[in-house]
Amino acid sequence: MIQIIFYILMFFWLASEVFYKQRLASNDTDKKDKDKSSLSILWVIIILSISLSVFVSYIRFGTFNLMINENGWMTYLGLLLIFAGIVSRVFIIRSLGKYFTVDVTIRKDHKIKKDGIYSLLRHPSYAASLLTFLGLGIYLNNWISLAIAFIPPFLAFLYRIKIEEKALIEQFGQDYIDYRKSTKKLIPFIY
Repeated sequence: MIQIIFYILMFFWLASEVFYKQRLASNDTDKKDKDKSSLSILWVIIILSISLSVFVSYIRFGTFNLMINENGWMTYLGLLLIFAGIVSRVFIIRSLGKYFTVDVTIRKDHKIKKDGIYSLLRHPSYAASLLTFLGLGIYLNNWISLAIAFIPPFLAFLYRIKIEEKALIEQFGQDYIDYRKSTKKLIPFIY
């Protein structure tokens, strides 16, 4: 039953991301070549990271025990984090509304969103995605799989954030710099 829930969650995760990529890309009039191919880089890293982490979770390394926890409760925690990440991302994207695009784009009437979760985090959508990757790694219950599932996407999102924040500073100047000083990047009150 646990595996069926895992497969269902993975299907919804993939379906939602494909939907976002198809429906929430900017149009040609909004796009100003600010993305720097970061969306393509993200997709490649994410696909490789998920595939490799699942593959590695099936490999046994001799007598080395790479399990995070032998009691099995980690799989439930992993599923919970995957679910929380997917659902949070849906609500975060909806809260940003027309300003959310999958590619780095500044729309003509764009405004900096500073309320709700955005009063704490500048990139809550990426944080929700990373929560899903963390959940995947924990579900796989293997230290190497956890590292592969989380670290490459984390680094790819940091690259993406750098590009996105540069575009936002170019557009909004001191207003975005001040907002950046009053919020965290990905983890409330910490980072």
